[in-house]
Amino acid sequence: MMNRHAVSYIALTTCLLFGASTAASAQVTSGLTPVSATTMSDPEPDPTEAAPAQKGDEIIVTGTRATGITAAESAAPIKVLGEEALSHVGQPNLNQVLTQLVPSFVAQAFGGDTANLTLSARLRGLSPNHTLVLVNGKRRHGTSNLAVLGGPFQGAATADLDLISPSSIKRIEVLEDGAAAQYGSDAIAGVINVILKDDASGGDGYITAGKNYDVGGDTLAGTLHLATKVGETGYFNVTAFHRFHDFTQIGGLDRRVTDSSGALLTATSNPSLNALQRQLYPLMDNFPYVNRINGDAQSWLTNLQYNTAYDFGDVEVYSFGTYSKRIASARQNVRVPTRVSRTVGGVTTYFDPNGDNPVNGFTPREKIREDDMAFTGGVRGTVSGFQYDLSTTFGQDKAEIYTVDSANASLYADTGFTPTSFYNGFFKSTEFTVNADVRREIEAGLATPINVAFGAEYRRNVYEIGSGDPGSIYKEGGQAYPGFRPSDAGVNSRTAKSLYLDLATNPVEALKVDVAGRYENYSDFGDQFIYKATGRYDFSDAFALRGTVSTGFRAPTLAESYYSATNVSPTAAFVQLPANSAAAKLIGFQNLKPEKSTNYSLGTVIRPLPALTITLDAYQVKIRDRILGTGSIFGSGGAVNFGIVRDAIIANGNVLDPTVSQTGINIFTNGADTRTRGVDLVVSYNSDFGDAGKALWTIAGNYNETKLQRLIAAPATLTNPANGQIIPLFNLGAQSNIETASPRVKVITSVLYSIDKFSATLRGTVYGKSSAQLSPDGGTFYNQTIGTAFIGDVELNYDISPSLGLALGANNVFNKKPPTIPLVPGTTNQTLVNGGNVLDAPLTFSPYGINGGYYYARINVSF
Repeated sequence: MMNRHAVSYIALTTCLLFGASTAASAQVTSGLTPVSATTMSDPEPDPTEAAPAQKGDEIIVTGTRATGITAAESAAPIKVLGEEALSHVGQPNLNQVLTQLVPSFVAQAFGGDTANLTLSARLRGLSPNHTLVLVNGKRRHGTSNLAVLGGPFQGAATADLDLISPSSIKRIEVLEDGAAAQYGSDAIAGVINVILKDDASGGDGYITAGKNYDVGGDTLAGTLHLATKVGETGYFNVTAFHRFHDFTQIGGLDRRVTDSSGALLTATSNPSLNALQRQLYPLMDNFPYVNRINGDAQSWLTNLQYNTAYDFGDVEVYSFGTYSKRIASARQNVRVPTRVSRTVGGVTTYFDPNGDNPVNGFTPREKIREDDMAFTGGVRGTVSGFQYDLSTTFGQDKAEIYTVDSANASLYADTGFTPTSFYNGFFKSTEFTVNADVRREIEAGLATPINVAFGAEYRRNVYEIGSGDPGSIYKEGGQAYPGFRPSDAGVNSRTAKSLYLDLATNPVEALKVDVAGRYENYSDFGDQFIYKATGRYDFSDAFALRGTVSTGFRAPTLAESYYSATNVSPTAAFVQLPANSAAAKLIGFQNLKPEKSTNYSLGTVIRPLPALTITLDAYQVKIRDRILGTGSIFGSGGAVNFGIVRDAIIANGNVLDPTVSQTGINIFTNGADTRTRGVDLVVSYNSDFGDAGKALWTIAGNYNETKLQRLIAAPATLTNPANGQIIPLFNLGAQSNIETASPRVKVITSVLYSIDKFSATLRGTVYGKSSAQLSPDGGTFYNQTIGTAFIGDVELNYDISPSLGLALGANNVFNKKPPTIPLVPGTTNQTLVNGGNVLDAPLTFSPYGINGGYYYARINVSF
C-alpha cells in the first residue's frame, strides 16, 4: 500500500528530475538581463528593478508611488529581505522566515481546533487582520479558515503566507507603518509586499529534511524554480514546492486517566475510576501519554506559482498566480474507552472507531482538504506622459472540513450505528478585485517634479459556509468537531469601491513630502475617508528625520461577521455565535462595524559610515471600535450562567452534547479602544576582511506595548442575578490576550559571514516575558508567565561547486521550550488552571513555539 510519505518522496524526486532535464536549456540564456517594467499599480512594485548589494540601497516600491526610492531614503520605516536572507532559515515556511528575521513579526505557535491547520501571524502586536499582504503589489485574498478560539491570534482571517513558497520570492518589503490611505482596508499595522522572481533564465531549487529534537515533526520538502526568456522582451518564471510535515506531540498525561506522575488513577483517587475503567484505560494507545492534542498538525502541502510578463513596446502585459493544495489533520483530545456506548436490555456495549476489542479509546482528528488559488492579469504602459496600470485579481480559498477516527455518541446510543468519518462542511472565501492606477510627474519649479498618482479600485468579497453530512449534524455530531448545521450555512457578500490621490515631491532638495487621501464606499456600512501625510528631512548624507501621521480603517471580515460553528472538548461545548445574526441580537449584540485608527510615527536614519546604517522609529497606533472575541459567556457550568445564552444557542439552531459539563457562547464584537506604542531599531554594518572574508552584522529590535483604553459593557441581558451587576464582556483572559500574551520586547542579532566556498549564519533572538490569565470556569483566573528567553539559530553552508551547495543547521539550537500549565493551587481533583485535560501541556501562547529545537540539512542547486 502506498502511503502519503511515499507520495511526498515521489513528488520531490519528480520535481528534481524535471529540473535536471531543463538545466541545460536554461543555461543557454543564463546571461540575459530581465525585462524592465514600469509599474504603476495601486501599491504596485516594479518587480524587475535590480537591487544593489549595499544594505539599505535596495529600490523599494512599498509605501510610496514615487519611483527610484531606496530603503535608506524612505520616508516610512521599511525592511527589505532579499533572497540571501530568506534562504538561511531552516523551516520551509514563510511565517517562520519572517518571524526569525523581523522583530515586530510574531508567528502563531499553536492553534485550537481548525486554526491549528492554518497558523497565522501578526505585526506590531496587533491583530493578524491589521496587516495587509500584497503579492507584486496586488492585494492577496484571505483564508477561509477563521481562527475562532481565544488567544492572541483570535479572529485571524488574513492571507495565508504558508501558501507562498519562499523559493519563488525575489525579496519581501515589510512596511511597518499605517498605510490604509494608500492601500485600503486592513493596512493598519503595516504591509507585507512579496515580490516574486522575474528572471529571464536559469533556475534553482533545494531538498531539505529535518525534525524536532524529541517530539517528532519529521519534515521533508523540495522546491524547484525555473526561468526562461519569452521572445525578445519577455520572461516566464515557475516555482513548484512540496512539503510533508509530521505530527509533533508535547506532553500527553490526561487528568481523567493518570496522575501527574503517569500512574493510573484508582477507585479512591479524585477523579476516581471504576473497575471497568481501571481495566480498559491502561490499554489506551501510548499509555500513559494518551492525550496527543498538543502539537503540530500533520500536513502535505503543494504550491505552484508563476510570474510572467511581455513588453510589446508601448504596453506590457503581465500575469502571476498561485495554486495550492493542503491536506492536513490535527489531533484532538483523546476520548476514553467508555465514551461511546449503547445500553439495550440492561446490557451496555462500547464502540471503538478502530474496531479494537477490548475498546481502548480513540483520538479524533480534525482534517482539512484545502484548495487555494489566485490569478492576476494586467497591462501597463505610457500614454501622453501618463503611466498606467490596469489589472484584475481573483483569489479563492476553499477548505473542506472533516472529523475522522471519531464517532457520534448519540447516534450510536440511539441506533447502534455510527460512522467513524464525518464530512463537516466547508468554508469558502472569494475575492475579486479590479484596479486602475495612473501616475504622472508634473514640473512645478520645485526641487523635484510632483509625482501625481491617482486611481480606483473595485472589490467584491464572498464568504460561504456549507453544511455537513447527516451523521455530522445528528444531535451533537461527531466527537471533537460537529458538522455545520443548515442554520450555520449561508452565503454572504459585500462590494467596496474606492478612489485615491497621492502627491509626492521634494519642495527643496532635503525635504521629501508625500500626502495621500482615499475614499471608500462599502455596500454594508457606507463611506469612509482616510488620509496619510509623510515627511522626511535629510540634514546631511549621514542624518535624517522622518515622520508620518495617518488615519485608517479595517472593515470586519465576512468570516468575523457570519462564522457559525460549535467548538467542543470532552467536557465543554461552546457556540461561536455569528456577530450579525438574529441570535446575537436576542442577547443584545449589534452588527459589526469598521475599526478606525490613527497612526503617528517619528524616526531617524543615521549613516555615519558608508557601511553602517541605523534606523530608529517610534510609533503609536490608536484603534477605535476594535473587533475582539469575547471571553466565554456561560449557559451552564460556569461561575455565572444565563438562560438567555441557552435561548440564543437554540435560536441559532445548535444542538450541544448532553454529557458535557460546560456550555456557552463566544462572539466577535466591536469591544474596545486600544493604544499601541512601540519603537523599532535596526543597525546593520558590512565588514570586508579582504582575504579573510566578509560579514554582514545586524541588530534589529522591537519594543511594543498595547493597552486597553476602553471596554464596552455587556448587554443588560447579561446581568449577574447574584449581585445585580452586568458581567465583564471581556474577562481577564480576553484582556490579557490583547495586552500581555505577546512579549513587549523582541531583539534579533545576526551575522552572515562568508569566505570563499564557506558561509555561516549565526542568529540570536531574545524574547521578553509574556503572560496570560487562564481560568477553569470563567470566574477565577490565574496569571501564567513565560519568562525572557534566548533562542539561538545556526546554519553552515558549503558550496561544493558553483551549482551545488550543502547546508546544515538548527533553529532553537538549545531546544528551549515554554513552561507547562500548572494545577489550580490546592486542587483536590487535578483541575488545571485552564480547565484542560493534559497535565503536562505547554503554555501555547509561547512566542518561540512549543516544539523546541528543529535540526535540518539542505541540498541547494542552481543553474
